[in-house]
Amino acid sequence: MLQINTDLNAEIDALIDEFDVLGDWEERYHYLIEMGQALPDFSEDDRTDETRVKGCVSRVWLVLDDGVNRVLKVRGDSDAHIVKGLVALMIRLYDGRSPRDALSIDPKSVLGRIGLSEHLSPQRSNGLISMVRRIQAEARSRL
Repeated sequence: MLQINTDLNAEIDALIDEFDVLGDWEERYHYLIEMGQALPDFSEDDRTDETRVKGCVSRVWLVLDDGVNRVLKVRGDSDAHIVKGLVALMIRLYDGRSPRDALSIDPKSVLGRIGLSEHLSPQRSNGLISMVRRIQAEARSRL
């Protein structure tokens, strides 16, 4: 089992705290949508079959590049507002992480602590799982 580093754990706790201060799930969905709207523009050139995440009902694209010191550089987009927010959430979790740190993240635990897993439709949950699998596969290939 990979060990999670202290800084990463603190960043995950901070992300969870952001959701904890929100009241009901309508506010949390609105916050997810805002996170998605805050993503930088995603190039049309990056909207390819190779970058499209299979298993998502909505169209989702993820691009993972090597950043400085071999950290993951994660970019993405979706054609659906809430799903784009989920893309932004995945970027917050994985962007700037070493492949080893990325693989140490337990996304089910994080989503459970946020309370998100119980409020997503089955289609969105499946799409989120597909995003995580894609990111983890990319991280494994960089070890």
